[in-house]
Amino acid sequence: MDIPADRDGTSARLATVAERFAARAGSPPVEWVILDGRTPYPEAVALMEARAAAIAAGEAPETVLLLEHPPLYTAGTSAQDSDLVDPAGLPVFATGRGGEYTYHGPGQRVAYVMLDLTRRRQDVRAFVAALEAWIIATLGEFQVAGERREDRVGVWVRRPERPMRPDGGVAEDKIAAIGIRVRRWVTFHGISLNVDPDLGHFAGIVPCGIRGHGVTSLADLGIPVTMPEVDMLLRANFERVFGPTVDGPRP
Repeated sequence: MDIPADRDGTSARLATVAERFAARAGSPPVEWVILDGRTPYPEAVALMEARAAAIAAGEAPETVLLLEHPPLYTAGTSAQDSDLVDPAGLPVFATGRGGEYTYHGPGQRVAYVMLDLTRRRQDVRAFVAALEAWIIATLGEFQVAGERREDRVGVWVRRPERPMRPDGGVAEDKIAAIGIRVRRWVTFHGISLNVDPDLGHFAGIVPCGIRGHGVTSLADLGIPVTMPEVDMLLRANFERVFGPTVDGPRP
């Protein structure tokens, strides 16, 4: 499910302190796994399904799986046909996560987050807030002020250098998306952070069904960083919100 944010943007430091989502005492650390190359979407879904089932059965530790996909679109459970504007030959995958259409591709860090909420809090809204806090804290490391919006899913940045919106508001672009699913209190799917993807591919859809706003990336904001640099800061801020991690084996 996708759950809209319900608070205004706060500083990265305050967000991580206020929205800890740590596991109960004695829980093992979360396995942190980074896949090289470009992982086909069906392969990623199969990995998630298998790991989430093993976590629910008590047979595997919680896991965060970081990867990049080849260029593709995914349609969440609320996707509207009219929001698939022009796929231009890119594959489109129906998926069980909440939300609508989104794009995945090279230069975008996708993090599939498989946590057992029975070890933490059985509160899906609080989990989504923790994911938002994680993204906002990571963006803060790059001096980017990520913000929540009550009526729009994802993490947003203000673009005051651009023309104002028709309603007189400051232009805003989405820099990160959130789409999750929960089964037997184990989460899967997760977040996508735009590091340096081909933003032109977002024109093929109405991203997350939200019109009138743009999409941006760290590179588009003038922040050239490598994926390993992003991963290092994602991990550090994940641990501040969710607790310790340990390197996991490649699946």
